[in-house]
Amino acid sequence: MKAIMLMFDTLSRNFLPNYGNNWVKTPNFERLQSKCTTFNNFYGGSMPCMPARREIHTGKYNFLHRGWGPLESFDFSVFEKLQEKGIYTHLITDHSHYWEDGGATYHNRYSTWEGFRGQEGDRWLSRLTAEPNTNNHILNKKGPSVTQHYANRNAQTFEEELSSVQTINAGLKFLDNHHDKDNWFVQIECFDPHEPFLVPEKYRELYNCIDSKDIPYWPAYQQLDTSEYEKDIEDLRKEYAALISMCDFHLGKVLDFMDDYDMWKDTMLIINTDHGFLLGEHNYLGKNISPMYEEIVHTPFFMHVPNLKCDGKVCSALSQTIDIPATILDYFGIDTDIDMDGKSLIPVMKEPEFTNHESILFGVHGSHVNIFDGRYVYMRASENEDNAPLAGYTLMTTQMRGFYSDESLANIQLVEGNRFTNGMPCLRVPLKNPYNSYKLGNLLFDLKTDPDQNQPFEDEEIEDIMKNKLISVLKRIDTPDEEFIRLGLNL
Repeated sequence: MKAIMLMFDTLSRNFLPNYGNNWVKTPNFERLQSKCTTFNNFYGGSMPCMPARREIHTGKYNFLHRGWGPLESFDFSVFEKLQEKGIYTHLITDHSHYWEDGGATYHNRYSTWEGFRGQEGDRWLSRLTAEPNTNNHILNKKGPSVTQHYANRNAQTFEEELSSVQTINAGLKFLDNHHDKDNWFVQIECFDPHEPFLVPEKYRELYNCIDSKDIPYWPAYQQLDTSEYEKDIEDLRKEYAALISMCDFHLGKVLDFMDDYDMWKDTMLIINTDHGFLLGEHNYLGKNISPMYEEIVHTPFFMHVPNLKCDGKVCSALSQTIDIPATILDYFGIDTDIDMDGKSLIPVMKEPEFTNHESILFGVHGSHVNIFDGRYVYMRASENEDNAPLAGYTLMTTQMRGFYSDESLANIQLVEGNRFTNGMPCLRVPLKNPYNSYKLGNLLFDLKTDPDQNQPFEDEEIEDIMKNKLISVLKRIDTPDEEFIRLGLNL
């Protein structure tokens, strides 16, 4: 048995024709409609990048226990389990967070891995002589990562030099060498179409992108009055669409390879992402600083499982990133006694009426805690203005780049293990978080009548029902006591 997971970063479902878009040109994503099952109610869970990848390894929500950070020493990894059962695993990626402080333990869980440098602000080539800011558009990001990006671009003149293209080509090389072998899993993971939206001209020409060096192609995360920047945001969306079209072109190479070698008969294919992105919707640019609106957390997902005869179908079952590890184990016929929050998606593909989840959670550590039951989204905010108490439960005191603050480290406590830590003791680290939901308050949306979440509504009875559902799920997954206090919920 063989499996391919082709993962993109920051791929918005609203920009794909598969989910109703009528202007972005992605013929190869459209091919997936007949080659795979299209999941219509697939959601992220722990946000953003590395928390989502931790779910792919563990099958557990982690945003209630800590934020961005490495895979923990007490964590279960599905890829180590595969190796234990004789399945070779290989990671190919240009996602530079894997080799930073906040992600340095993920790639080592695979049998082997390849990495390609240069995405975003990857601290790669020397930036001593790089221009500190060669794009002064008001919506663009500023700072050392931007300077680093321009330094890295010195080695990315042509399309074949772009790290995501190198990632896909390395994936094709792996397939060429191993398509006739058995018992392997390969994860081909592209950082694109994550910002900055660096893309060759031939794709920009598809959308008549403006001919200017001063374009909004690396959006700074911010809240803004979009009415003041309508043309700029239109240009920004075109840049993003152009990058998706480049991703689509290289996706086509993988699909062509599977066609040429008839791999559909014996190889599982997963096409997924970690989250989407706000490009002016709800008056935001970015993903972390806002509530987890549909544009961020409701994600595209496609899967082909040999011999299921589900290709071309649409699955509307409520499903999430946490379901991916259980699905992989199910496909390879591997049993595990690990307690996961996720469940295999194969049963819902076989039986459309099968229910995987009555409700799901999603969020960023220290911000709103969100629950969705298939109709209502309830976003529970901090009850306290100081967003306290808040703590991280970890044995790895690192963030994205760097370590926890001295203030946090000075107040560490060793605490007993629980379900989340698989019974192992860990450190409780008091934290402060910039994503304070207190000012926004609790939000309630009805996606049946307001699918674009244009207007939260008030209904005490429905809010009470959703609050009780949230409490029930939080208790079931052994959420820390301070989260209940922070959110003003009864234990």
